[in-house]
Amino acid sequence: MRIMLIETEPTPNPATVKFLPGRAVMVAGTRDFASPEEAEASPLANALFGLGDVTGVFFGGDFISVTIGAGSDWRDVKPDVLATLLDHFSADMPLFAPGSAGDIHVSADEESFADAPEDAEIIEQIRDLIDTRVRPAVANDGGDIVYRGFDKGTVYLKMQGACSGCPSSTATLKNGIEQLLKHYVPEVTEVRAV
Repeated sequence: MRIMLIETEPTPNPATVKFLPGRAVMVAGTRDFASPEEAEASPLANALFGLGDVTGVFFGGDFISVTIGAGSDWRDVKPDVLATLLDHFSADMPLFAPGSAGDIHVSADEESFADAPEDAEIIEQIRDLIDTRVRPAVANDGGDIVYRGFDKGTVYLKMQGACSGCPSSTATLKNGIEQLLKHYVPEVTEVRAV
């Protein structure tokens, strides 16, 4: 019998804890579940929402971030989350239900912008900076940031996982990401979350 150890790490968002099962979670991309209805695509996410206190689940490359609701306490919830994760990974269960879209997910209510063809070079620079400089740092904190569009100097980004609802996410967006993008891409004047 193989013993499995799942490590945990706090995130800047006190409502979210990052769980590291010591193996790949998502082979490519990420997946964010913000409701029990969205979680129906994944037996693991569904089981975590079924605990009652869970309000968000995020799958990264080698981690799962779990967010609990107001009034819940990690001291009470963490053992149940760990047991659910151990059961899932020990049984080698699939991450997604057969026939569900297991890849990166964009729901209809998420705002996206049509990028202007004349901005293609600027957008390529922005995407490259986000992918090489921003996303790895954000993944360390249990989340992800996804490019949504560029319009008249404004970059629109979607925050996921531990970043979504984090008290410090606005500061990260404005003081970190916005300053980085403005420095390397002079056409950028502002960064907004969608």
